[in-house]
Amino acid sequence: MSSRRRFLQGIGAVSTVGLVAGCTGSTNNSNNNTDSVDQTTATTTSDSVPFGDNRATFYMSPSEPQQLMEAQYAPVRTTLENELPVETATLRYAAGYSAVLQSLAGGTGDIAETGPFAAALGVDNDRCNIILQRYGYGSWTYASVIATREDSSIESLSDLENERVAFADRLSASGALYPLFMLKQAGLTIGDLPTDTGDASFTPQFSSHAEAFAALERGQVAAAGVGKFITLDDNRELKDGFRYIETTTDIPRAPIVVSPELSADEQTAVKDALLTASESIYFGEDGESDTEDDLWFSNVREADDDTYQPVVEVASELGVTTDLLDS
Repeated sequence: MSSRRRFLQGIGAVSTVGLVAGCTGSTNNSNNNTDSVDQTTATTTSDSVPFGDNRATFYMSPSEPQQLMEAQYAPVRTTLENELPVETATLRYAAGYSAVLQSLAGGTGDIAETGPFAAALGVDNDRCNIILQRYGYGSWTYASVIATREDSSIESLSDLENERVAFADRLSASGALYPLFMLKQAGLTIGDLPTDTGDASFTPQFSSHAEAFAALERGQVAAAGVGKFITLDDNRELKDGFRYIETTTDIPRAPIVVSPELSADEQTAVKDALLTASESIYFGEDGESDTEDDLWFSNVREADDDTYQPVVEVASELGVTTDLLDS
């Protein structure tokens, strides 16, 4: 394993409570090449040999329902199976970002799509290597928002004191890290979030982007801190009935990562397979563009630790360390 610069240094440790968010979407599995895992099955086996078992395993983080993601990533699975020195490639839908990183660290997973914050912490804790960045909706960056209902009395972030606020996974950049940073900048007490919730001046609840926004839609929370993408309709406009309280832009879009157990040649093979893939890899299982199973991203480029340094700096401001990965 190559040595690397540590992302987070000299920051006070935080406690680790309730790390992994639950799955979203169906748990049914109709794809023989696709397995569903939870936090327990994502643990490691020390004698795993990357590609030595002639199989590449690609982990999907639960940002959308399982069956939809299986359809979206079907061409990725096929590309890996055709381009890597393996007999088969497999998709797995994980319980959360932490489960993804656990699998990569132990060699039970080889490749994964994950969020910027999770990847940054994973690199710092030798649980993954960043190889690619994804491009979507015309940009290599994206936005985090704190949204409320249009008819809400909430006018500013300070109005969220003593209110219930929904977030995505605790390891989500746009769905936890940046919303918490916005709240802290507005003068609210966030305590030891995104881990221990006891000292915050509002009541947080963590799940997924989709569930957090759904909780807002149902009126169960006063606001939701999520990636802007989950708040948009098919025309890329804010859904009716909602408004933004605060927005942060220019977050580097999410990476593709690999297990540090892969050899340098294996990591290069994965990178090359995805960099040189045809445009149809982004069209989903039906092979047609502009349909429901298209991937949200439409290109990838080489990336490394430095690409996600802005995320690391926000984590540092919040006092977050790799202890957040330990459950």
